[in-house]
Amino acid sequence: MPAPSGPHSCAHLIDIGINLAHDSYEADRDAVLARAYAAGVVQMMVTGSCAASTRKAIELSRAHPGRLFATAGVHPHHAMDLTPWLLAELEQLARAPEVLAVGECGLDYYRNYSPHDAQREAFRRQLELAARLRKPVFLHQREAHGDFFAILREHWPQLAGGVAHCFTGGDIELESYLDLGLAIGITGWICDERRGKHLLELVRRIPADRLLLETDGPYLLPRDLEPKPASRRNEPAYLAHIAAVIARARGEPVQTLARASTAAARRLFKLPESAA
Repeated sequence: MPAPSGPHSCAHLIDIGINLAHDSYEADRDAVLARAYAAGVVQMMVTGSCAASTRKAIELSRAHPGRLFATAGVHPHHAMDLTPWLLAELEQLARAPEVLAVGECGLDYYRNYSPHDAQREAFRRQLELAARLRKPVFLHQREAHGDFFAILREHWPQLAGGVAHCFTGGDIELESYLDLGLAIGITGWICDERRGKHLLELVRRIPADRLLLETDGPYLLPRDLEPKPASRRNEPAYLAHIAAVIARARGEPVQTLARASTAAARRLFKLPESAA
């Protein structure tokens, strides 16, 4: 796939959520990174969602210093795995200098791959970890807003900020998160005419200094890409397209959005300036 160019290419974007440890990238990860850099994605946060992906995220970050950084966490789908022994290992992993946030953590009552009580307990333990380490949280919530927000609000005074990753909710969720002080991560879900049209209006309400961009690849390939990619795999090179859609919805130049989003990501995660 050629790197995007023209109106969907803009400089200095940061993909704050890319599952680059996923095995779908194993055969061509270097090419995926090269396309991302060519499309203006100068830095990426590699998501850790279990022990194995967290270890891989750290490994990738060490192999690409200054370009890739990691999160360390256990997704609610894997909440049953968060034994005291795994929590101790997660703390050691999260202390690595390449790890800039704790998570992906939160609640998912849509898939229900783990019982709700196990999800809530795992969420609390990871919020406590983030507070101990003074690192922001990378948050997941689906169909669980009430419990999620109650737990998060309880721990918020001890936390060093956070982002509602892959926000797909409505007015109530958005206003709750903004009032609390969360940043909001927007993905290619906004490009989905079936499920994401409401986000075209909601993104206008997000303050520029709290709007973050992410692909969540290999998931959530933007449905409106033209020409259609041969593969359904999403990748960070498409972040420029997502940025263009969001900027159009907000009625602002894409470069304005890119500058504000990049500055917000660097501020939240304490990202260094890129050499790119």
